[in-house]
Amino acid sequence: MNLENNEINLLGTLTGHQNPIFALAVSSINPDTLYTAGNDKGVVEWDLKSMSFKRLLCKVGSSVYSLLSIPETSLLAIGMRSGQLLVVDTNTQTLKANLKTESGAIFSIKTIHAKKELIAIGEEGMAYVWSLENFELLYRFKVSETTVRVIEVQQSGSVVAFGDKNGEVHLFNSEDFQEIQRKKIHEMPVTSLQFEPSGNLFSGGRDAKLYKLNPNLEVIQEIVPHMFTVYGIELNKEKNLIATISRDKTLKIWNLDDLKLIKNISRDRGYDSHYLSINAFLWDADRIITVSDDKSVKIWQEVLP
Repeated sequence: MNLENNEINLLGTLTGHQNPIFALAVSSINPDTLYTAGNDKGVVEWDLKSMSFKRLLCKVGSSVYSLLSIPETSLLAIGMRSGQLLVVDTNTQTLKANLKTESGAIFSIKTIHAKKELIAIGEEGMAYVWSLENFELLYRFKVSETTVRVIEVQQSGSVVAFGDKNGEVHLFNSEDFQEIQRKKIHEMPVTSLQFEPSGNLFSGGRDAKLYKLNPNLEVIQEIVPHMFTVYGIELNKEKNLIATISRDKTLKIWNLDDLKLIKNISRDRGYDSHYLSINAFLWDADRIITVSDDKSVKIWQEVLP
């Protein structure tokens, strides 16, 4: 498919949040169920078929910065400003685990699928790894002396990347959580990471730059995709595309090979897009879902000519 000749249409806008939205996740067992959260102190469940509010999944005690649907389960991990990590069964609306980092907010949560582990990073630069079978804390290790906002796990599961406030990218071996390498990439904090299946790593930062790095963290390519912070990077390997979002209110789609701009989805380009910072997004099959400081959720879809 050649997205360059296709259009991106807005399928729907979901409203109801009273405050900025920071996190979203699609259910692992039902692709038409979406969860969103932010400053509302609650996680909202939406029906993507009817494009409507379904229910308040659960109330929480502080702002939510990260959500993760645990693969092949009905469990949703919720990372909060308080340092709590709640695991909720979305089928029964029951709390399965109440985990905690020692201090500071939880900005990122991932799973290491092959090891059945859940990994989260606390604001103080410590990483925590729990068993997905019984939620016992297995490892706790220092990644950085400063805040770490983003974790990304390589598709093979063997390498975990972290991005910190100093602009450094850290690579750890997922077997023993020993650091393989670290390198300063950005002049400002790292705010997004995404692995390619090849092992190359994309890194976005508050300096508005996007770097494509090889497995040794050497720069292959560098572009300035946005005017402000790059808050998210998503790959669509089947279509050979990469998408980015930013505080500059734009969603952009690029050719994966040469990082040539294909689509700029923004109000300036005539789209009914967000009018404040786009904080998080995901690319789920043929849908791109974005959430924003403007309190809305937007669902986009590629339309063939």
